[in-house]
Amino acid sequence: MWLVDLLFGPFIEYSFMRRALAGSLALAFAAGPLGVFLVLRRMSLMGDAMAHAILPGVAVGFLTAGLSLTAMTIGGMITGLVVAMLAGAVARLTPQREDASFAAFYLVSLGLGVMLVSLRGSNMDLIHVLFGTVLGLDDGALLLVTAASSITLLALALIFRPLVLECLDPLFLRSQGAAGSFIHMLFLLLLVMTLVAGFQVLGTLMVVGIMMLPATAARFWAGSVGRQIVLSAAIGAVVSYIGLLFSYYGNVPASPAIIIAAGCVYFLSVFFGPHGGLMQAARQARARRQRLSRISENF
Repeated sequence: MWLVDLLFGPFIEYSFMRRALAGSLALAFAAGPLGVFLVLRRMSLMGDAMAHAILPGVAVGFLTAGLSLTAMTIGGMITGLVVAMLAGAVARLTPQREDASFAAFYLVSLGLGVMLVSLRGSNMDLIHVLFGTVLGLDDGALLLVTAASSITLLALALIFRPLVLECLDPLFLRSQGAAGSFIHMLFLLLLVMTLVAGFQVLGTLMVVGIMMLPATAARFWAGSVGRQIVLSAAIGAVVSYIGLLFSYYGNVPASPAIIIAAGCVYFLSVFFGPHGGLMQAARQARARRQRLSRISENF
């Protein structure tokens, strides 16, 4: 009985803990699969860049309407899409690589967003924007995160095959017509939408953690893309639950606790994962040495 109270008591007793868990789970179910596709595209840092790209729009929404969920969401969507299109245009029209152009825009966006929030808001407002308010989610924010995650999962299911092809061989898909560009832009739209919805939960600095850490951890446990998607969503859900419990009992901020839990799972995966983990690499190296030793003895 004490174990049930320990594991589920905070969520049974407090409604804010239930809303925090529901919002975190909804975000994890969409963010993890998006992170898998970013890893496939070898653009893991793009998620971080896009998370910071939405900050100026969120700040403008905050300056014009205060802590209005609608205004900050619209502002974040607009600036996120503008930065994505501008960075893509720079990469296509100049010799600069896409990751470098995204990094440049993300640094400018981060500085501009922090400056705009600081013009009117307090340090606490800035902390809420950067690190989220997962324990203070209201019904509107929870509905936004749930709707964005549902749309993202549905869209990923519809474009799964061409998106995998676009990640693995983008030149081939683009040679077939405009489908490649459409898939790429739709993926960026889903990415921005999830990040904008997720900043209410984990903030613009932390939201990328629930996107990339479960996805990179899943890579060590599953070989196929489909299994990585399912596993990344499951890891995100588990670490959200563990992080909230740790936050409650340890009296620490919830957003960093969730990301630290995800980081622990990642490091365990690096060591013990059967697909490229360090322990597996050590076993394979030992087996190779034994084979070479037997071969040399035969000669």
